[in-house]
Amino acid sequence: MSALLATKPLDALMRETQQVGEHGLRRALGPVNLVTLGIGGIVGAGIFVLSGTVASLYTGPAVVLAFVLAGVGCFFAGLCYAEFASMIPIAGSAYTYAYATLGELFAWIIGWDLILEYAVGAATVAAGWSGNLNALLQSWNIHIPPQLTATPGALQVFYNGQWSLLSTVAPALAQAGIDPASLPHARGIFDLPACLVIAIITTILVLGVRESANFNSAIVFIKVATVITFIAVAASFLYRHPAIAAANWHPFLPANRGEFGQFGWSGVARGAGIIFFAYIGFDAVSTAAQEARNPQRDMPIGILGSLAVCTVLYLALGWMLTGVVNYKQLGTAAPVAMGIQATGVRWGSVVVMLGTFAGLTTTMLVMLLGQSRVFYSMSRDGLLPAWAGRVHPKFRTPWISSIIVGFCVAVFASVLSIGVLGQLTSIGTLLAFVIVSGGVWILRVRRPDLPRPFKTPLIPLVPILGMGIPLFMMLSLPASTWLRLFVWLVIGMFIYFGYGRSHSQLARTRANQTLAAK
Repeated sequence: MSALLATKPLDALMRETQQVGEHGLRRALGPVNLVTLGIGGIVGAGIFVLSGTVASLYTGPAVVLAFVLAGVGCFFAGLCYAEFASMIPIAGSAYTYAYATLGELFAWIIGWDLILEYAVGAATVAAGWSGNLNALLQSWNIHIPPQLTATPGALQVFYNGQWSLLSTVAPALAQAGIDPASLPHARGIFDLPACLVIAIITTILVLGVRESANFNSAIVFIKVATVITFIAVAASFLYRHPAIAAANWHPFLPANRGEFGQFGWSGVARGAGIIFFAYIGFDAVSTAAQEARNPQRDMPIGILGSLAVCTVLYLALGWMLTGVVNYKQLGTAAPVAMGIQATGVRWGSVVVMLGTFAGLTTTMLVMLLGQSRVFYSMSRDGLLPAWAGRVHPKFRTPWISSIIVGFCVAVFASVLSIGVLGQLTSIGTLLAFVIVSGGVWILRVRRPDLPRPFKTPLIPLVPILGMGIPLFMMLSLPASTWLRLFVWLVIGMFIYFGYGRSHSQLARTRANQTLAAK
């Protein structure tokens, strides 16, 4: 058991941060790149897609409280991430931090969990991107065959000149007294747009981290401008029509419907666990630590700066969105676009739609970047095959792992529903936050002497809150999500004991040291 809990020496980790040449990653990212990388990962499907779903199913206008609860949990975890990222500036994020503090078994668990978080998260965003693209094309009277725009078996109906998922338009059909069986219908086979966008993003990532970061930075400015545009237009509309705002914001917290998570305060808790997906991305900044020019200074700026900017934007957008549209109508793939349409500002609809595409695109880029870097770190430690850590001699990126990850994510996005994908991503990330927060506390006790360019304040209060709030949100998620996480971790245990344990570089080093001592 002691071998399973063996920690990777910090001096070995620090030597890896100094590695240069064709086998090392290129240090090309500055503070602006890192902040925009974080914003690129955060502002995406969570705000442009899931905000409406959470408001309509769990919280009502109190979705802003769900944003607050999720944001507070992220803030405490972000402080812990910032300490680790500045102290151990190496690719791998929570996986590397767990290896240095909790031991190899926990490192494998969190690494395997991060694979779930980033891969499934990117697939979730790709599904949202596809839904928005399909809605935009149909508004221009361009129709992709419905069988190629939905996951296998998903039922679509042709209503109001558009193909839409029956689950989305069912309330409108019921209100209009229309029998869904009377409408043309089709079942999905394969989500082609989701697959193609993942292929394009993967190609960009293979070409180089600097090119990827510059592409991301350019689009981030577009989507932040989009969010600000929506907030400004909606605020102006509500100022002129206060009666609409009063009607839509009442009741602010709808009464619970007799079941946990169905509105009321339990609905806010469940909504926070799901809307938490909207904050995923700032932790992905830490996976790029080995590619930062000055990680001791810039990593805390990138992590905490991106989190602060996005929290302010989220609260304002959630408040305005539920003001211009009644929360019961927001269960759609494009709630922000619906909100801007409700204001009657036609040019705003085009701006928001383009910004939504920009937001979803950069989120996919950041998540796929994070996934390939976790693969890279685990491979360098011997827990995954060597091919996952191979760096392209020209582009200096982990190109093989990027391609394989891209292929798997494209498959996930094409065949799994966005609801299942979103909840799996949230629970995986929450688990990572718990482990990172606990790791900071443990390392402060074990190695108080280590130089820390950034120190998490109020130890142990902040780590305790960084563990407690995510655990609370995890407990609010459905049992089916926990079951899927458990199955995923069991599969990971088979791989670890079947391959990773026998190929571990740390285990080999310890064995050689034991033999030398004899």
